[in-house]
Amino acid sequence: MVYAPSKKHGKNLRKGRFSEPGRIYQLTCVSYRRQHFFSNFASARLVVQALMQEQLRAATLCFVLMPDHLHWLIQLQQNISLATIMQSIKSRSSHNINRRLGRTGRVWQQGYHDHGLRREEDVKDTARYIIANPIRAGLVASVMDYPHWDAVWIEER
Repeated sequence: MVYAPSKKHGKNLRKGRFSEPGRIYQLTCVSYRRQHFFSNFASARLVVQALMQEQLRAATLCFVLMPDHLHWLIQLQQNISLATIMQSIKSRSSHNINRRLGRTGRVWQQGYHDHGLRREEDVKDTARYIIANPIRAGLVASVMDYPHWDAVWIEER
């Protein structure tokens, strides 16, 4: 039997969702039907570009873009909703990826998962966990070998 969540379930996920300026959020969104759009280097960089264009509204602390989903740790900078930011990222990146690949259609699934970090949660530990996704997925042995991630704690040498 295949599990198909009802639309009511999706609405329940949004109950109590609150976007607080200055708060740190862990966000996750998934490509449409888990297609590996972001295995294509140019498509992946278009998503990264969309993330960077949101810096005034949501400061990126870290991200990792997997072949079929995105993990993004942000700190809200303005009084703006998470939904607005996610809609902007998805819209901008979908448009640019479709144009680049000469296709039409969805790139992202509807919705996203968010988690507002609590005071007792360590931000750097959360970032390390996010960034280690390609290692846990068996894509690389070292995160340094994976091209689609970044963190504000990386020092330039």
